Amino acid sequence: MRRALIVEDDPDIVELVTHYLARDGFQVEAVGDGRAALAQLRRAEPDLLILDLQLPGLDGLAICREIRSQPRTRDLPVIMLTARGDEADRIVGLELGADDYVVKPFSPKELMARVRAVLRRAEQPAEAAPVARIGELAVDRERHTARWQGQLVHLTAKEFALLLALVDARGRVLSRQQLLENVWGYSYAEGTRTVDVHVRRLREKLPGIARSILTVKGLGYRLVQEQEA
Repeated sequence: MRRALIVEDDPDIVELVTHYLARDGFQVEAVGDGRAALAQLRRAEPDLLILDLQLPGLDGLAICREIRSQPRTRDLPVIMLTARGDEADRIVGLELGADDYVVKPFSPKELMARVRAVLRRAEQPAEAAPVARIGELAVDRERHTARWQGQLVHLTAKEFALLLALVDARGRVLSRQQLLENVWGYSYAEGTRTVDVHVRRLREKLPGIARSILTVKGLGYRLVQEQEA
């Protein structure tokens, strides 16, 4: 069972987040101030940290800075949960190493979609090749570029993330909901249209693999691998 630590001083929010995390299979612990959070992290490292920004004792930014400075917790997935939604606060939190940022009041379902997306990114195999190749398509993870027959194809950030998700699925079908959560970080019924539009744009920009991006009726999409062609 995966373990989550909630660092939050509002008991109502702790109860709400605990309920949804537990329903998703997490063993949940919670502390209400920053220094207690660091002490808990030294005792046992969780699989996920939900971290409030404004805390007694030590604020969330200081905790995040400390976590990222320690080898043992450097890669711990962290989602900041805070009432402060100013862009400057978000930028500081993300630059200090937070994986995502959710502003109160929030939808518990959106929070859980972000939790799943963050954990999926954290669980990606470290040995994945920097450049993934399917036929004459080369997808460079580090440079965030795609080339067809050696020519650079100009993709938006979301188009590239969508292409990489399909490549990394290794021929498996990905539902529209999975793609929404993985690429956009949220999930809601009307959002599936967003996925369809971006798939259409990928096919237009990469006509050489357009027929390899298959629509699986009633399910989602899959990218045919080279060996299947």
